[in-house]
Amino acid sequence: MTRFEFALKSPDEIRQAGVVQSESFNDALSLVSKHVSVQEGDTLEIGVAGFPPARFAFVPSEAVDAVSWRPIGLAA
Repeated sequence: MTRFEFALKSPDEIRQAGVVQSESFNDALSLVSKHVSVQEGDTLEIGVAGFPPARFAFVPSEAVDAVSWRPIGLAA
Protein backbone atom coordinates (compact mmCIF):
# COMPACT_ATOMS: atom_id res chain seq x y z
CA MET A 1 0.00 0.00 0.00
CA THR A 2 1.11 3.50 -0.77
CA ARG A 3 1.27 6.18 1.92
CA PHE A 4 -0.45 9.43 0.85
CA GLU A 5 -0.03 12.64 2.82
CA PHE A 6 -2.80 15.24 2.74
CA ALA A 7 -3.59 18.73 3.99
CA LEU A 8 -7.04 20.32 3.98
CA LYS A 9 -6.73 24.09 3.90
CA SER A 10 -9.12 26.96 4.33
CA PRO A 11 -8.05 30.33 2.89
CA ASP A 12 -6.33 31.23 6.19
CA GLU A 13 -5.04 28.00 7.72
CA ILE A 14 -4.40 24.27 7.50
CA ARG A 15 -7.48 22.80 9.13
CA GLN A 16 -6.60 19.13 8.96
CA ALA A 17 -3.57 17.12 7.87
CA GLY A 18 -2.68 13.47 7.97
CA VAL A 19 -1.79 10.28 6.18
CA VAL A 20 -3.86 7.59 4.47
CA GLN A 21 -2.65 4.31 3.07
CA SER A 22 -4.26 3.07 -0.09
CA GLU A 23 -3.72 0.97 -3.20
CA SER A 24 -4.32 3.92 -5.55
CA PHE A 25 -4.50 7.69 -5.68
CA ASN A 26 -8.24 7.61 -6.43
CA ASP A 27 -8.88 5.38 -3.40
CA ALA A 28 -6.81 7.72 -1.21
CA LEU A 29 -8.75 10.76 -2.44
CA SER A 30 -12.03 8.96 -1.76
CA LEU A 31 -10.91 7.97 1.77
CA VAL A 32 -9.90 11.51 2.63
CA SER A 33 -13.15 12.90 1.22
CA LYS A 34 -15.19 10.58 3.45
CA HIS A 35 -13.40 11.61 6.64
CA VAL A 36 -12.96 15.39 6.42
CA SER A 37 -15.45 18.19 6.91
CA VAL A 38 -15.20 20.65 4.05
CA GLN A 39 -16.41 24.20 3.58
CA GLU A 40 -16.69 26.48 0.59
CA GLY A 41 -13.25 27.86 -0.28
CA ASP A 42 -11.34 24.79 0.98
CA THR A 43 -8.46 23.26 -0.93
CA LEU A 44 -6.91 19.83 -0.59
CA GLU A 45 -3.31 18.87 -1.27
CA ILE A 46 -2.59 15.15 -1.49
CA GLY A 47 0.38 13.15 -2.70
CA VAL A 48 3.35 10.99 -1.83
CA ALA A 49 6.56 12.13 -0.16
CA GLY A 50 9.22 13.39 -2.54
CA PHE A 51 6.78 14.63 -5.21
CA PRO A 52 4.68 17.80 -5.47
CA PRO A 53 1.14 17.18 -4.22
CA ALA A 54 -1.94 17.29 -6.41
CA ARG A 55 -4.11 20.29 -5.55
CA PHE A 56 -7.90 20.37 -5.58
CA ALA A 57 -10.60 22.93 -4.80
CA PHE A 58 -13.81 21.89 -3.06
CA VAL A 59 -16.87 22.08 -5.31
CA PRO A 60 -20.12 22.55 -3.39
CA SER A 61 -22.80 20.04 -4.34
CA GLU A 62 -26.49 19.47 -3.70
CA ALA A 63 -25.79 15.87 -2.66
CA VAL A 64 -25.63 15.54 1.12
CA ASP A 65 -22.82 12.98 1.44
CA ALA A 66 -20.91 13.63 -1.79
CA VAL A 67 -17.67 15.62 -1.69
CA SER A 68 -16.46 16.82 -5.07
CA TRP A 69 -13.05 18.19 -5.92
CA ARG A 70 -11.84 20.16 -8.97
CA PRO A 71 -8.14 19.94 -9.89
CA ILE A 72 -6.31 23.28 -9.67
CA GLY A 73 -2.90 24.39 -10.85
CA LEU A 74 -2.73 22.14 -13.90
CA ALA A 75 -0.25 23.03 -16.62
CA ALA A 76 -1.70 23.66 -20.06
